[in-house]
Amino acid sequence: MTQLKRTPIFEVYKQYGAKTIDFGGWELPVQFSSIKEEHHAVRTAAGLFDVSHMGEIEVTGHDSLKFLQKMMTNDVSKVTNGAAQYTAMCYENGGTVDDLLIYKLAEKHFLLVVNASNIDKDFKWLNDHIEGDVKLVNLSAQTAQLALQGPMAEQVLQKLCPDFSLAEIGSYRFQGDVQLSGVKALVSRTGYTGENGFEIYCDSAKAIKLWNDILAAGKEEGVVPCGLGARDTLRFEAMLALYGQELSPEISPLEAGIGFAVKVNKEEDFIGKAVLKSQREQGVTRKLVGIEMIDRGIPRHGYPVYKDNVKIGFITTGTQSPTLKRNIGLALLNVEHTGMDNEVDIEIRGKRLKAKIVATPFYKSASK
Repeated sequence: MTQLKRTPIFEVYKQYGAKTIDFGGWELPVQFSSIKEEHHAVRTAAGLFDVSHMGEIEVTGHDSLKFLQKMMTNDVSKVTNGAAQYTAMCYENGGTVDDLLIYKLAEKHFLLVVNASNIDKDFKWLNDHIEGDVKLVNLSAQTAQLALQGPMAEQVLQKLCPDFSLAEIGSYRFQGDVQLSGVKALVSRTGYTGENGFEIYCDSAKAIKLWNDILAAGKEEGVVPCGLGARDTLRFEAMLALYGQELSPEISPLEAGIGFAVKVNKEEDFIGKAVLKSQREQGVTRKLVGIEMIDRGIPRHGYPVYKDNVKIGFITTGTQSPTLKRNIGLALLNVEHTGMDNEVDIEIRGKRLKAKIVATPFYKSASK
């Protein structure tokens, strides 16, 4: 049996009541108290997530920007020092290698933050396409990442850095040398919950100290440790894509609704550009939409969707929304069936149950 990988925070999980699961080869907490409690804490106060399983790849060298322009769907030339950008990497057929963040640390110096299950695959994919003066370093093992998310996140984290105003970090911006409780950290504001908040990158050896200090600092505000379960329900309500569900080698960024991260008109050629340009010009044949159950039932990942007894797609993510108390899902459907309020049938445990197409995102924070 393969040994599951563990983050630097693992040894204190039990102190906080964590229930762990195998998540893409990692032993990670699905919850600490309950998924609903943690979800509501992030929507109303703040929650702290251990996301140290995510991967970090450093890209440097004279040709680093040219290289990233070839590999990424977004226009990396638009990223200024101290800014972050959401993008995707694609195969030649337009399918998705991964979705990721690019941080521009300095000229010709970038940090890529990739999905945990894709670290090795992404590193190889990038390495296989190097041209010119480009150096890649996988920093994942030595880097920890925590995410403090929710309307009280700034108030809580500010207690740990009296010498720097976190309000200076705007959306998709970062500060590289913030002292948090005496620990040097890169602090960014990108988010994966639909709420305001911060991502904190630090040396793996300092991660437990920061974890404990943030929870102690936020006790009065109601900050709680949160697991993967709440992370999934939160990002799903905000319609933020998850690789392996909304995105995959078989699903293009345009089909998945992240077309804003695909710049087919940028001057440079990039892998998958021809197919994505064709999809943009001619229209996609499949589209990701929101659905809400009419009949009683919860749509789950992989459930088939039908119209007039013909299969027209499948559910990518679905659950009972903790915020909205409704059974909702995201579905990748043949585009002709994606009109608002269109009724479809979802096969749940052998029964066809009625649902309808609804607007997304399902949730939008008033504080964002």
